[in-house]
Amino acid sequence: MNLTWLPKHSEFSKQMTVIKKAQPKEAWTLLTAMAQTNLNFLETIQVDKLFKEKFAAGLPSGVSVPEVRLALLSSSTVDQLLPGIRVGGLRRNLWIKTYVTDYGQSLQEIMDPTSHLQAFKPTVVLVAFDALSFFGTQPLGRTVETASAKLERALDQIQTLWRLSREKFCCRIIQQTPLPLYQPLMGHNEHRLPDSPSHLLRIFNERLRSLADEQKVDLLDINNWAARDGIKDWHDPVLWHKAKQEVSPVAGPMYGELVGRLLAAQLGRSYKCLVLDLDHTLWGGVIGDDGLEGIKLGQGSGVGESFVAFQRFVRDLASRGVILAVCSKNDEKTALEPFEKHPEMVLKRSDIAAFSANWNDKASNLKQIAQQLNIGLDSLVFVDDNPYERNQVRGELPMVAVPELPEDPALYPDCLVSAGYFEAVALTTEDLIRVEQYQKNVEREKIQASFTDLSEYLKSLEMEMIWGPFDSLSLPRVTQLINKTNQFNLTTRRYSEDETRRFSEDPKAVTLRCRLIDRFGDNGIIGIIIALEQKEGDWLVDTWLMSCRVLGRGVEQAMMDLLVQETENKGAQKLIGQYFPTAKNNMVKDHYPDLGFEPLGTDEKGNSRWSLTLGTKKKFDYFMKLQKGN
Repeated sequence: MNLTWLPKHSEFSKQMTVIKKAQPKEAWTLLTAMAQTNLNFLETIQVDKLFKEKFAAGLPSGVSVPEVRLALLSSSTVDQLLPGIRVGGLRRNLWIKTYVTDYGQSLQEIMDPTSHLQAFKPTVVLVAFDALSFFGTQPLGRTVETASAKLERALDQIQTLWRLSREKFCCRIIQQTPLPLYQPLMGHNEHRLPDSPSHLLRIFNERLRSLADEQKVDLLDINNWAARDGIKDWHDPVLWHKAKQEVSPVAGPMYGELVGRLLAAQLGRSYKCLVLDLDHTLWGGVIGDDGLEGIKLGQGSGVGESFVAFQRFVRDLASRGVILAVCSKNDEKTALEPFEKHPEMVLKRSDIAAFSANWNDKASNLKQIAQQLNIGLDSLVFVDDNPYERNQVRGELPMVAVPELPEDPALYPDCLVSAGYFEAVALTTEDLIRVEQYQKNVEREKIQASFTDLSEYLKSLEMEMIWGPFDSLSLPRVTQLINKTNQFNLTTRRYSEDETRRFSEDPKAVTLRCRLIDRFGDNGIIGIIIALEQKEGDWLVDTWLMSCRVLGRGVEQAMMDLLVQETENKGAQKLIGQYFPTAKNNMVKDHYPDLGFEPLGTDEKGNSRWSLTLGTKKKFDYFMKLQKGN
């Protein structure tokens, strides 16, 4: 139940005193670091209290993180969970503001235009009704018909809250699965009692999954976590009867962590890459000392089988879109030998997008891996059995996630699952081929190094851009890119799938999604533009983002031509571009002037506006075919 993958802070009280005295910007950094430690319930409350004191007036200058306004619609007491939620957000570099509807008043506050909930304007609504609110305490009807009616009423109640929340706030929805609070009345064959509350709740949670998928609602599956940990870790019957707390306060830090990682996933801020040590991490022993025959891997020992199981888990993560890399202190030839020759090795060299085996310090190699993959250091999760190496990386690169691995390799998969680094709310076609895409990108870079003329290299790629407006098939990937792209993103505006769909249906909007194919393969959807009519003839570029994997290939110039073409078709005479600087998008500060836009001015926050009269657009050369299609 503790946050066991995080290291304990050895001097919690002393560090809290330091934070109290720190200036706001430094305090943010220190509190964020404190959130990366294994805090218990009381420590979480203290961190949250200090956080609220320091930032009551807002975030300090120079700190730019997403703000989430989270409203909890609950049928039980949830105030004890709010500190964990806010600290869970801090752990993911999110600023979470919370609001709880009055007891039993969720529906009324949604409907009342003068309610505090309406004034709060949530960006995310968490529906957290307890099991007893669904099936109550009425006597058993003991018929299938009675059971079915109760189930449908409960599901209708939830769907009404989803629908009204979307209509009123145009927000994301999270649905909490209720904990199994009912006692079984028949034991193992509970399903033979049709109206059993315990049985109904089991069916309810299953039906909830399919309804959530249909209606694009994300689940907070605390029911599953209670099954992992034991219901006693999550629910205290004494506190339920005294204070109507469905979730126990001691579970608050874990509850908040689960909410925080889900909100981060919605915003595309989950980690992207799992970086693995080798010796004692992927196999037992030291390959350089023990040799191929001496390392422990596979059948014949419990330890060897544990490493095989961990490798299978890692392989399956890669299959759903997590990038894999290796960072090992080893001779490269020696480090590669198990991948190439050991019969029990599950992972192959082809599964690894970046392979770094040398005698440099691991922090330096992690920087090199991030650069090679063209992702941020805050996208990396570094797994190493050696405490020295873990602490060295934490000290040098605090933005890299470094879990505290348990001593027994049989527990490695559970450690990563508990940490939730790779939380996802959707799975797209691009996710399934991501590792291959990054491997192909490495091949492209090798080929580029052999050319002395950039134009000839770009011609050799035989590029084709397939483009079109947003459609139902592309919406999940488009929304994913909007919420996860940070570097080549001019405004970093974030939109839900519902909001993205509305743009695609708006006659006063132009939407573009661009897919790049070359002789190495399909890069998937790599570019997004949303342009909106402001007044007759003037169109605002609301969103322009690209994958960094395709930089330097003329993609932005090709997209510019498409933007001009599609807005001119709707009567545009002028384009207005915006650049909102963040900690990560400095690379696009000259995007609009490079495309021929003229400056309109910059505000006190550094946000700039740019203008282009369409008849004066630059002529661009790029080496790709443009084709409208899927």
